[in-house]
Amino acid sequence: MWPNRNTNNPTLTEAAEWLAGEFRQIPTLQVELMKYRIEKGPRVPVAKEVVQVVATLPGSTERRVIVGGHLDTINMVDRENLNASAPGANDDASGVALTLELARIMAQRKWNQTLVFVAFSGEEQGLLGSAALAKRAKAENWKIDGVLSNDMVGNSRNLNGQSDNRQVRVFSEESETHSGRELARFIHWLNRESGNKFGVKLVFRRDRFGRGGDHTPFNREGFTAVRVVEVHEEYSRQHTANDLPEAMDFEYLANCARVNLRTMASLAQAAYPPSEVLIDRKQGHDTTVTWKGDLGGRYMLYWRDTASPVWQFSREVEGSAATVEKVNKDDHVFAVGAIGGIPVEAK
Repeated sequence: MWPNRNTNNPTLTEAAEWLAGEFRQIPTLQVELMKYRIEKGPRVPVAKEVVQVVATLPGSTERRVIVGGHLDTINMVDRENLNASAPGANDDASGVALTLELARIMAQRKWNQTLVFVAFSGEEQGLLGSAALAKRAKAENWKIDGVLSNDMVGNSRNLNGQSDNRQVRVFSEESETHSGRELARFIHWLNRESGNKFGVKLVFRRDRFGRGGDHTPFNREGFTAVRVVEVHEEYSRQHTANDLPEAMDFEYLANCARVNLRTMASLAQAAYPPSEVLIDRKQGHDTTVTWKGDLGGRYMLYWRDTASPVWQFSREVEGSAATVEKVNKDDHVFAVGAIGGIPVEAK
């Protein structure tokens, strides 16, 4: 009996097959045990073929929204022992459980976008499964609106006396090749506007210091992706035998699931984003923004002070131009998004 879900062990495949069975019980989901090869290297003693679970809910368009967590676990205290206990309740059964529950909820209706629910493997060996899926998405020309990677979303306190059960962190990077930072701002905006008492703490870096997650390979392939993770990690319960269900805060996990659900539901119904979003360069006390999009389409115009990291104001507009009176372009940043979609910053 292997007391872990290490990618090197047979129980990873057993866990993936069990999870695929749970997804298959959900009507309309197309469930795949995606196979990929891992090569011998750090934390991989033998090259082999491994699996991960990809469950797809077809939508009306080819655009995709992806949510996931990683199924595999590892014990980093006893690194050479593949039998070492690594239950991985929080890291990252919490993210996988969230993903499965979102699939059960969202499969109850039809959405515009195609929704993809993923249980990655190989995360603990170097983001291997997410890298395989990101490369596949690039090769197959997937149109991905956003990736939500949930890794450790079931713990609200640490053993240092710190606790926060009112918000979850969202990590994102600024990039010219994807809109990860704008997706993070949009997640913050959605949850603030909902009036929910559980909010989002934005962290403007790709991931925790010196570490990575399953959103990172998607970022590297040019896809918009962010990481969702609890505020106060307990490091003694990561990659050890101590990552047990008894230490979980299931109400906190449910609130993290609601943040993901609100985001996915919004993106899943959004129209195409506008393009060529520009600020009229004429000097004046007002600011006019123009864009290209659907003739007569409805959009959301956003703006914020240049010193603010988050969107502060918005207004629903129609057509391809709008003016914000008595708000100047020197002191503010503007953006336009499809209703329910990620804002596109005006230049």
